[in-house]
Amino acid sequence: MEMAPSVVTGAQPPTSSQPSTTRQNNLRNPLPLSPAQEQEVRRLYHERARRRCADVIKDFADCARGRTISVAWHCKDQHLAMNSCMIQYATKAEEDAAREEWFQGILARRREKEEALVKVEERRREVIELTRRQEEKERVEAERKKKETDDVKKLEAKEKKGGGWWFR
Repeated sequence: MEMAPSVVTGAQPPTSSQPSTTRQNNLRNPLPLSPAQEQEVRRLYHERARRRCADVIKDFADCARGRTISVAWHCKDQHLAMNSCMIQYATKAEEDAAREEWFQGILARRREKEEALVKVEERRREVIELTRRQEEKERVEAERKKKETDDVKKLEAKEKKGGGWWFR
């Protein structure tokens, strides 16, 4: 096995008209995606391929229903048709199209997330207000009970000062 040379021959140093980096900007996909975002793009890519091959996939599923090992020889034609359809739509161009679709949906997803946060905040305020009302009701009820017990204690104290039932 031959190793690549450590220095590329014939390469010229960058001039003032050439950029110092050879990195090209990808205008279709302007940002590097996180692994979770890449997974979303892949999910969208596979979903698009499955949507296009839905009839062929359904034929294979109908053939395979109720079979176990015999699927291999009973449904061979449907299996090959399904695989060829999936391979037909599993291209780099389709992946790029799915990536572009994902990028177009960024604003919609942000808007949905912001709307969800607004709803959560509204619900939080509502719960806080309900809690305050409940606490106020409990405070008023506690004051009323305290006043009642104070009144009962005053009456009992009056009765004790009176000396008994024969002095009334």
